[in-house]
Amino acid sequence: MDAAGTHGGPGGAPPPVALLVTCEHGGHRVPRDCRHLFMGAEAVLATHRGWDPGALPLARDLARRLRCPVRAATVTRLLVDLNRSPHHPRVLSEWTRRLPRAERAELLRRYHTPHRSAVAADVSGRVERGRRVIHLGVHTFTPELEGEVRGADVALLYDPARAWERALCAAWARSLAARLPHLAVRRNQPYRGTSDGLTTWLRTRFAAGAYLGIEVEVNQRLLAPSGRFPQEVGSALADALLAGLAALPG
Repeated sequence: MDAAGTHGGPGGAPPPVALLVTCEHGGHRVPRDCRHLFMGAEAVLATHRGWDPGALPLARDLARRLRCPVRAATVTRLLVDLNRSPHHPRVLSEWTRRLPRAERAELLRRYHTPHRSAVAADVSGRVERGRRVIHLGVHTFTPELEGEVRGADVALLYDPARAWERALCAAWARSLAARLPHLAVRRNQPYRGTSDGLTTWLRTRFAAGAYLGIEVEVNQRLLAPSGRFPQEVGSALADALLAGLAALPG
């Protein structure tokens, strides 16, 4: 569904905005015919290495609040990482990268290509109808990695070279920080928005004025025992995004 409100550039009527939410690491499911690959690795699958805990409920919550579609995947990224390019060295894990070439290609064909192609088609269809697409890729991150404690609680990842992404994330982050003053809101931390991912690939396919690809990252330390983030996180993210959109020049 198209979001209420528009924004555009100088000199012309702004195109209507269409929102799209995706979740590439929503689960740690292993397909039945691949379970033999992970014998003895059940504990690893359940950690942040196998998925993004809390990401799927958050993605669905955001889509509900923003009244927009959500595309989510629940196959573990240790089988194949849907947020990596097909030739990225870490698109396959230590459990799958040594498989015969034909089997590696089959994993990409069955799980990697369909998700990315579907998202690209979603974007393309909206752009062709004159929409400016704002794509939110929802992810979570571990509070500490390799001894480094992450300072961010909620982060927005974008390409600073794309003016609309930069402006939207600046306005969004300001509004988000005002709503969640007890949390650390950051931009392009703990990852860079230009690192390899689904959004960076889609930027090569769609013009900066037609497609804004933003990754939403939330620290897993905020997860409740239920495996979900507090309601205030989803509410603030959605409300601050809409406020950020309204604050942009028309």
